[in-house]
Amino acid sequence: MIEREKEAIASLPKTYEPQAVEAKWYRFWEEGGYFKPSGDITKPTFVISMPPPNVTGALHLGHAITATIEDILIRYHRMKGDDTLWVPGEDHAGIATQTVVERLLATEGTDRHTIGREAFLERVWQWVNRYKSRIQDQHRRLGASCDWSRERFTLDEGLSKAVREVFVRLYEEGLIYRGERIINWCPRCMSALSDLEVNHVDTLGTLTFVRYPLKPLPGEEQTEYISVATTRPETILGDTAVAVNPRDTRYTDMVGRIAILPVIGREIPIIADEAVDANFGTGAVKVTPAHDPTDFEIGMRHNLPRVQVIGFDAKMTEEAGPYAGQDRFEARKNLVEELQQLGLIVKIEEYMVPLGYCQRCDTVVEPLISKQWFVRMTPLATPAMGAVEYGLMKIVPERFNKVYMDWLENIHDWCISRQLWWGHRIPVWYCDNCGQMTASRVDISTCPHCNSAEIHQDEDVLDTWFSSWLWPFSTLGWPEVTPDLLRYYPTSVMETGYDIIFFWVARMAMAGMHFLGTPPFHTIYLHGLVRDARGEKMSKSKNNVIDPLEVMDQYGTDALRFTLATSSSPGNDMKLVPERIIGNRNFANKIWNASRFVLMTTAEIGGGVPAVSELKPTTLADRWILSRLAKLTGDVTRLIEDFQLGEAGRQINDFFWSDYCDWYVEIAKVQMQGDEQVRRSTAGILRAVLDQSMRLLHPFMPFVTEEVWQYLYRTSEPDTTQWPASALIVAPWPHANSAAIDSEAEQNFGLLQEVITRIRDARNQMSVEPARRVPVIIAAGNHVTMLEAQAPLIEFLARTDRPQLHAQLAQKPEQAMSLLAGSVEVYLPLSGLLDIGKELERLDKEIAQAQQEILRLQGKLANEAFVTKAKPEVVEKEREKLVAQEERIGKLKERRAELEG
Repeated sequence: MIEREKEAIASLPKTYEPQAVEAKWYRFWEEGGYFKPSGDITKPTFVISMPPPNVTGALHLGHAITATIEDILIRYHRMKGDDTLWVPGEDHAGIATQTVVERLLATEGTDRHTIGREAFLERVWQWVNRYKSRIQDQHRRLGASCDWSRERFTLDEGLSKAVREVFVRLYEEGLIYRGERIINWCPRCMSALSDLEVNHVDTLGTLTFVRYPLKPLPGEEQTEYISVATTRPETILGDTAVAVNPRDTRYTDMVGRIAILPVIGREIPIIADEAVDANFGTGAVKVTPAHDPTDFEIGMRHNLPRVQVIGFDAKMTEEAGPYAGQDRFEARKNLVEELQQLGLIVKIEEYMVPLGYCQRCDTVVEPLISKQWFVRMTPLATPAMGAVEYGLMKIVPERFNKVYMDWLENIHDWCISRQLWWGHRIPVWYCDNCGQMTASRVDISTCPHCNSAEIHQDEDVLDTWFSSWLWPFSTLGWPEVTPDLLRYYPTSVMETGYDIIFFWVARMAMAGMHFLGTPPFHTIYLHGLVRDARGEKMSKSKNNVIDPLEVMDQYGTDALRFTLATSSSPGNDMKLVPERIIGNRNFANKIWNASRFVLMTTAEIGGGVPAVSELKPTTLADRWILSRLAKLTGDVTRLIEDFQLGEAGRQINDFFWSDYCDWYVEIAKVQMQGDEQVRRSTAGILRAVLDQSMRLLHPFMPFVTEEVWQYLYRTSEPDTTQWPASALIVAPWPHANSAAIDSEAEQNFGLLQEVITRIRDARNQMSVEPARRVPVIIAAGNHVTMLEAQAPLIEFLARTDRPQLHAQLAQKPEQAMSLLAGSVEVYLPLSGLLDIGKELERLDKEIAQAQQEILRLQGKLANEAFVTKAKPEVVEKEREKLVAQEERIGKLKERRAELEG
């Protein structure tokens, strides 16, 4: 058996090669069915619906952080034994996909109108089928352990059925209606847009102050004026009123009078409305109901006419009089010049305008009145607010509760129709014979009202979000009552970026509450944006976009994942610093090198990989590492449950790199030279801690941990029937062995570490050659027995002669460097090597640091609020720290005086 183990270890590559490992293990997991749920009805479920990336997209860092966080949660719950399901999928991305294919057609010298709707849709499907697999393969590169057999697409037959069911049901309930309202219109895409498809950018513009003449009162000779301020002078041509706040005393006498619209000459009333901000501009505002959402509402309240002066092509309409046919921005310039000639411009100021741009083509969006389909949102929003208010849904971090609630409390009706061809076509038919309108779950060929065959379907399609707000349950088979729906709905966690809490997360909550009577998930986990190393948003124009595929090619997937996971906290943006990626690549190498050493060192010792609970520690170091592991396991489990994934990853890194590699593995080199019992105990602990560390780290760094774990069991447990699982991906999540927690061992070992670290630092400071051993004299007080037992470790790890240990020293050594490790005094008689000047300088620095700490502690203890409100044991601990620092500074000053003498 030992020979087979040696052969297996001999096959271990000397360096970790991610490219040789990642594809192999992903294929092993996927083909082995490890991503599928167990279906064990005795186990609790844990379900995530992957936010569906646009089918047009290539993998970017937004996808990468989403996939990483979700995969950490999924792998953790899978190892816990939960019946775990992660549903992947893609979004048809209506306007984005149509735009891409239209550009393609343009290169061929044609367009969608020329080839017709049917041929255009065929071309889109060809494009989608060619590129849809790209995003799937990129998720595989990231290690996403989702169930690809359940992959969904928002235009799948089943999801399309869900969309129709929802539309018709809401229509029948009176919650979907067709009407004229102000919408976001893109003059280039020639479609209505959702709020999410509009990027609002603060753009430097102008605020133009214009005087409107008032219609003279009987007997008046002198012309009076009312001044308004506007950022869009071209819309003056569509004004149908001037409005003031009813509480604004400046204009009390003007309310009810008539103003004369400049250039056009139309008479418009001066009205009072609470919507007017008296502090904006002059306090009087122009009202253009056809071109502004607020003005539209004012117009509704005061029964004002709507005059559309800007068309859907962004050119001025016939209603614009002499400016008809001009581009909107050309008309703005020309109108301002004419107003100046008429003496009606009071002043023009620079002004920052939150201008809306189409997300796809960067065209300035125009607010226009259009007959569109809308969803009444208030009846749907109320239950979604209740879900958070009454604790049925938890938002992480909690501060986003207010953002969520504020948006729902002030929600507007949702414009769901789009003037596109790609997407879910609105399931409404119009009869040319009787004029009736019919919403239907299935296609119809005759009018249900008059049996006429003269019917046609609505040309528009639904907003992309209308299908994705159903994602948590449509992907499980709804409206059919499928086994998946019964078993896996509601899902568990919705993990996504905080920037779409309004547009998607809140809508999913509404849909789940309305159609299934329960929230679609119990937790909403919101991550922040990934920014560059300087904290700037990534964009192609800034040339600061980082391609995750290139990062994975260069440093490995585990390095990227661990960087994304540990560089942020819930809801906060993160900076992607290249040095961190390199550092985590080095961490993967550290794991590999340490594991290779452990396997080689323990190859000739049997016993396999023992359970942590079965280990019998024989030394202080054994007790310490097992205590640290037990605490780590408990902390990491708690942190993951609390969604503090970054802190969980950081603690695993600190433990494995420092406690295990830098300390215990080094100590094991000494212990493996001991008697048989110590050797076997050390080997068992090396393997067991490596095993448990790989389990804790697996959700974060799945590839290197699976590779190491397989080698560990292959070499130490050649009989596969003894393995705890066929693969690490399904190995049981470790439990914290509370019996192993040993405060005394941690305290004693901590002192030993400090002694060794102080000696090492001193050697480096004095530039002592690494191979040269130095004498050491230690006044250990009541720690002398413990340090006597650990003398071989001091000798080995600090490169010293056999330490001379005393409880107290009658006389301090002369010409020696003095060090303090807690209450332990360490002296290095470095005769001929010690620079007295440098040593005095070092002591002065330590004295200054100790004085600073004393001042801090004294200030804290002098703070009455701290002393009275903090727990007594906390206050007492601070007092103990103060005493220790005072003793420390006394010893340092004493040593300084000795050297000077």
